[in-house]
Amino acid sequence: MSEPLMTADLVRLDVEPAGDKSAVIGQMADLIAATGRSDRDGLEAGLLAREESFATGMPGGFAIPHCRTEAVHEAALGLLRLSEPVDFGSADGPADLVIGISAPAGTDDQHLRLLAQLSRALVRPEFLASLRAATTPQEVADLVMGVIEPEPEAEPEPAQSSSAADVSPAPAPTDSTAADAPTDGASEDAPASAEDSPVLLAITSCPTGIAHTYMAAESLETAAAEKGVRLHVETQGSGGITPFTSEQIAEASVLIVAADVNISGRERFAGMPVIEHPVKRAISDGPEMVDEAVAAARDPRARKVSAEAGAEGAGTEGSGGSGSTGTSSAAAVSWPKRIQAAVMTGVSYMIPFVAAGGLLMALGFLLGGFDVSYVAQDVATGNSLTNLPGHLSYDGASGQETTSRAGLLLYLGAVAFAIGSAGMGFLVAALSGFIAFGLAGRPGIAPGFIGGAISVTVGAGFLGGLVTGLLAGLIAMGLASLRPPRWLAGLMPVVIIPLVTSGIVAGAMLLVLGRPLAWVMEALQNALTGMSGTSAILLGVILGLMMCVDLGGPINKAAYLFATAGLSQGTEASFHIMAAVMAAGMVPPLAMALSTAVRRSLYTQVERENGTTAWLLGASFISEGAIPFAAADPLRVIPSMMAGGAVTGALSMAFGVGSQAPHGGIFVFFAISPVWGYVLAIVIGTLLAAALVTVLKEQHARRVRREAATA
Repeated sequence: MSEPLMTADLVRLDVEPAGDKSAVIGQMADLIAATGRSDRDGLEAGLLAREESFATGMPGGFAIPHCRTEAVHEAALGLLRLSEPVDFGSADGPADLVIGISAPAGTDDQHLRLLAQLSRALVRPEFLASLRAATTPQEVADLVMGVIEPEPEAEPEPAQSSSAADVSPAPAPTDSTAADAPTDGASEDAPASAEDSPVLLAITSCPTGIAHTYMAAESLETAAAEKGVRLHVETQGSGGITPFTSEQIAEASVLIVAADVNISGRERFAGMPVIEHPVKRAISDGPEMVDEAVAAARDPRARKVSAEAGAEGAGTEGSGGSGSTGTSSAAAVSWPKRIQAAVMTGVSYMIPFVAAGGLLMALGFLLGGFDVSYVAQDVATGNSLTNLPGHLSYDGASGQETTSRAGLLLYLGAVAFAIGSAGMGFLVAALSGFIAFGLAGRPGIAPGFIGGAISVTVGAGFLGGLVTGLLAGLIAMGLASLRPPRWLAGLMPVVIIPLVTSGIVAGAMLLVLGRPLAWVMEALQNALTGMSGTSAILLGVILGLMMCVDLGGPINKAAYLFATAGLSQGTEASFHIMAAVMAAGMVPPLAMALSTAVRRSLYTQVERENGTTAWLLGASFISEGAIPFAAADPLRVIPSMMAGGAVTGALSMAFGVGSQAPHGGIFVFFAISPVWGYVLAIVIGTLLAAALVTVLKEQHARRVRREAATA
């Protein structure tokens, strides 16, 4: 049986702080690691990373640094009661109570629910007072464990408690029913509640879903109970989600969103007045948010949830003018950040296509040989397990050639390659469609996908997908904000918006944008062809830079098309160019995978998971595996990758490496000569790129910490 989340050895009283909040976090990491429940450095890095993204100081003089990380072996709660308060970023002053929450990366729901109960208790002034008055570590541990693992009552009393504040502990954190019974003897069916006050819904969510999500819920519930207002809360946290019932939604008059991330299921509240604020506002100003919600319910001009608000975006209805109640979080976010978030949404949905399609293509090369790409479509559709192909002829680099393999291996390789090619064919369309979805919700999906498909048709590629996705999202969002007559409103999201937006976006790509992009790509190809016979090493540098500057975009594709087109000539120079292009294209995902493995604390949990996948993507020559990192931090990632790619391209040319295979990465080693030169060029470029991006990210992290300390 696991140890309790908090024991006496996880509590230190009257501790002299070692410095600013970063130093105190280090003391917390020392305290928890001393019990053997975590690795000290990994825990400190996780806590500091969380603090940089979201200050954990709270009203009431306490702070809750917390994280989920693989450095934690067993969940634990640590508490430092400081002899002198330290600033943790709370507006109302420094903190003398520091409660550290450390959870393993695979924390189960039970642990998360217990941690959520503690988060709710921390909002209560009487609980904080008891922690400050405790005289021994064991007393503190008993207080905390009494909140998160209360003793069961022998027999529940049938009589109703006279006050909601007397009930301890808090309700289960994922329970969607808030404190419906007001305090001070107010009854749920009293006239004040039934007539004067509307029924409120609230959704709370923070990036990690451990602490702030549930503290905000507790604060809003307490405020609503004190004001005699009925409130239901849905906590979208890591402990799971218990959604509102249809009855609760039907009787509600207004929605409160207290979140720092996109909430799911927004379309359930179409047409309902809504107020939105960061999750921390709900913790510090719960009563004011309840008042805003009540006012919004009575204001016909209040902002409303769009009829087609998707999980990733929030639409609005109503005037949105000065009469709107509250400040929309969407309106408060700058346009660059909204666009960046939409691009990240598109990239996140695109990555599964990259992983599945790219790795299946690499498997096809491994099974069917380096020349399987020439016959894959015909073999996959024309043969079967009972009709296996022989050695087939195809138009290769040196004219008419014959496949190196036949029979079952060729057939299975062709099937894998055909499936992978189909998956990779969706990349640009998926990117464009889900960028539009990130901006406009579901009305943007169809125009985004259509625009992305047209981008591929005209040769605009990855860059065209970005452009069409943003155009489709912005246009669809603008159309969705219109207020058509009631008879037309039902047709808007399913007919009018997709039709009009698709026509505008696809027409712009076909009539205006496509040809200039194609001309740029053709010009680049011609320029590169002119250099191939004069300066091979310089050409390798240029090809390496092109492969890494946009990671699968039009410049990357221009270099790749230049290399594959040259293979038809069957010359040594064309083989050298193909090898340099493929080697340089492998560097970005491999370098990011190495950096995330060496300096895990510099990356989020999602980025570390992407780094694990990037090993396979890089080995398979899927440059797109580095896109999530470049999209999140382009100023440090892209220059580093370009430097590594340039070195790899130059070394590949210098070593005279040639590749007769147009794709496949390390899996087509049998078509590459000399293999040692190919591998050495990739290793050197990867090490350089990984070192550069790691150093740049560390410098940025130190600068952020210094600025936070100065502030």
